[in-house]
Amino acid sequence: MITVDRLTKTYGGFKAVDDVSFTCRPGAVTGFLGPNGAGKSTTMRIMAGLTPATAGTALVSGVRYQDIPNPGTQIGVLLDASAQHAGRTGREILTISALTMGLPMSRVEEMLELVSLSPAESKRRVKNYSLGMRQRLGIANALLGDPRILILDEPANGLDPAGIHWMRSLLRHYADRGGTVLLSSHLLHEIEVIADEIIVIGNGRIVAQGTKAELLNTAGTFVKAGDASALANALVTAGITASPSGDGGLRTETDPATVGKAAAVAGVALVELRPAEGAGLEEMFLELTASTQREATTPSPKEATA
Repeated sequence: MITVDRLTKTYGGFKAVDDVSFTCRPGAVTGFLGPNGAGKSTTMRIMAGLTPATAGTALVSGVRYQDIPNPGTQIGVLLDASAQHAGRTGREILTISALTMGLPMSRVEEMLELVSLSPAESKRRVKNYSLGMRQRLGIANALLGDPRILILDEPANGLDPAGIHWMRSLLRHYADRGGTVLLSSHLLHEIEVIADEIIVIGNGRIVAQGTKAELLNTAGTFVKAGDASALANALVTAGITASPSGDGGLRTETDPATVGKAAAVAGVALVELRPAEGAGLEEMFLELTASTQREATTPSPKEATA
């Protein structure tokens, strides 16, 4: 189990992680989502003992990572697939890790086969690997000690569709056998497919967390018009509170019939009006992190060229 309690990390006057608390349970894949700079990687680095916390705790199996004897046999970590010795071969990297952990050399062969790195590829220097091959090697290294917990930051980055499917199946099987998985990714569809629980972070703070069903099955109405400003004004006039959601749409807790009537009274043509139950992960993510998105507003052509 992973337990993060009131974790804070400050750089100068900037809080990269601000009073963050959550748990990741055995037997589940937990998706860790947030815009760039939201605090995901910093949180994971603190978990892995690479960055000291300013306040709070991040415990794996009840203790700090740096206090675990032979941690690679308890926790597998992949934070940056490119942070591997470029001059060594993939096989050499796994061999050194196996020797460090006191593992038999047979584990090296097992992991190379598991991640589909061929004998020829395993003898190539990492500097000649594609990003996808480095990801496979990093996953092999994380799994080498047969740990019960996995902490993976963007492991699908660089993988082709077949590789992503392979990784999804691998992590699902790992969790189904009782393992704990914390997975950060910008590929929202992959998180939606594999995650049992989801944590959303923005500006260093948790903005939502719960099971996938709890977060995605929200009530209310999703509405979208060709003229987004006119729609927003129509809803305000009708006393309906709405917030940005999805690709240019709005979400409101009011029922669809009332929203449709408000738009009709104002003469606003709608292109989409539906109950919000079962909203997709992308729509939920954009709504929850709207205030932290760099792309929250689209400049006019005049502003873009100014």
